[in-house]
Amino acid sequence: MHAYRSHTCADLTSQNVGQSVRLSGWVHRVRDHGGVLFIDLRDHYGVTQLLCDPDSPAFADVEKLRAEWCIRIDGTVKARDESLINSKIPTGEVEVFIRALEVLGSASELPLQVFGDQEYPEETRLRYRYLDLRREKMQANMTLRSDVVASIRKRMWDQSFREFQTPIITASSPEGARDFLVPSRLHPGKFYALPQAPQQFKQLLMVSGFDKYFQIAPCFRDEDPRADRSPTDFYQLDMEMSFVTQQDVFDTIQPVLTGIFEEFGGGRSVDQDWPQISYKDAALWYGSDKPDLRNPIKMQVVSEHFRGSGFAIFAKLLEQEGTEIRAIPAPTGGSRKFCDRMNAFAQKEGLPGMGYIFWRDQGQGMEAAGPLAKNIGPERTEAIRQQLGLGVGDAAFFLGGKPKGFEAVAGRARNVIGAELGLTDENRFAFAWIVDFPIYEKDAETGKIDFEHNPFSMPQGGMEALAGDPLEVLGYQYDLACNGYELVSGAIRNHKPEIMFKAFEIAGYGEDEVRKRFGGMVNAFQYGAPPHGGCAAGIDRIVMLLAEESNIREVILFPMNQRAEDLMMSAPSEPMSDQLMELGLRVIPQDQ
Repeated sequence: MHAYRSHTCADLTSQNVGQSVRLSGWVHRVRDHGGVLFIDLRDHYGVTQLLCDPDSPAFADVEKLRAEWCIRIDGTVKARDESLINSKIPTGEVEVFIRALEVLGSASELPLQVFGDQEYPEETRLRYRYLDLRREKMQANMTLRSDVVASIRKRMWDQSFREFQTPIITASSPEGARDFLVPSRLHPGKFYALPQAPQQFKQLLMVSGFDKYFQIAPCFRDEDPRADRSPTDFYQLDMEMSFVTQQDVFDTIQPVLTGIFEEFGGGRSVDQDWPQISYKDAALWYGSDKPDLRNPIKMQVVSEHFRGSGFAIFAKLLEQEGTEIRAIPAPTGGSRKFCDRMNAFAQKEGLPGMGYIFWRDQGQGMEAAGPLAKNIGPERTEAIRQQLGLGVGDAAFFLGGKPKGFEAVAGRARNVIGAELGLTDENRFAFAWIVDFPIYEKDAETGKIDFEHNPFSMPQGGMEALAGDPLEVLGYQYDLACNGYELVSGAIRNHKPEIMFKAFEIAGYGEDEVRKRFGGMVNAFQYGAPPHGGCAAGIDRIVMLLAEESNIREVILFPMNQRAEDLMMSAPSEPMSDQLMELGLRVIPQDQ
């Protein structure tokens, strides 16, 4: 017999009754039923019930067992009484009578319990992550992650992609976030960087003649943490293709992701139609470039109904250039109680409030109610209702100003309204491509033109587009949104040096600076670069959605905390003095 086990803790069934078996695992829990001890033994695969009574030569040793001790047992498989069968687990028809026991690893008093669903502070869970990972939910999440990655790989190989690994130590390259710098021992005073993404290398692979590339790539960014973003490192499905258009990229990645969400989505429906929505329309309709389309609410501009109206706040606001009023329809939200609740939401968001109108049946017909309705009168109110397609029992909420100042709050309000009114379909994955991103933006204070989005995207219209108004230039850049999260980001690349130099020149970067920052890629493009494009899909976020988690740390094996600290490994740590000397570095104490 094997030194540790003849079966796993998920293998035994009624077919094994009478057999002598050997199992190894962790003591999940111990129950004493009048001198008969029952132990749930757990390994990665499942749970098997053990029992021991005073007739067993191992009884004295079994009495000493405590939760999470790692043990090996020899025993005999017995059938459970019919009334005691546990149909919830594969081994529920049997139990194993312990004849011999060996403790492989005893456990000290536990800082958190593995058995049960108790909640523990995040600090405790991350400091003792190896215990936290033993819990059933975490085992399931990490198994799901592994299976998703394996399935992604297979799907990419099936589409004739080849997997290549790009460097982890490279040159610093500003790509929208802070680099993690690595000092060079052999070149004192110089630094490598951990790659924010394999962006330049995957483009260089296309110049090298490889037609389709992918990898499950680690990316490193020194960012502030969020619930849906790791503050240090993350993994993405990174892919690039030559001789493709934007639509080719969409047609390639859609079946991969559709298949993943159908395979691991737990029966939730997966939208097959992925609309393409312009960045401008996404901001207008949803207040976000990663809209949750499970929520059917679309915001609309209603400025004309308030211009010159009796509602002075909006009327005066509209006299200013670049302002507008938007309405958030709220089907079934037509009660003063709900409207007051949304008004309180707006105040929590830092606004003085949120105007509203709701429509009710007064017996003699429909009536518009609320402060706004009284101020603008029945004719304007009726025009708003008809534009929004609302009726009795419905409401609408209003925000105004310069769009960039209120869009984000409007988007959050839309999400809250959809959730509270039960309009959002929770049992669905809804995807949308966000396209036509503007390449440039103007600083409101200085008037300086700079890149708003990816500077390496090919401008729509090429060099000719760059001769016009920079703020009108759109890029072949795209994101994929799913249920309110950005899952994919990508672009058709600017592969022509002359267009690249012009694009950077508009943003105030001379050719010398571009060559200095991105010399490797610029030089390569001078030797017959093909048109190419691709995208990257966030593995962590995909698994987070599939696992129905709201915090990305629930699907990462060993995540950092909110302060970018690894409590388990005590990182970051202070370097040893000899390490600093070897690198020619000195740490300057920071004022506290």
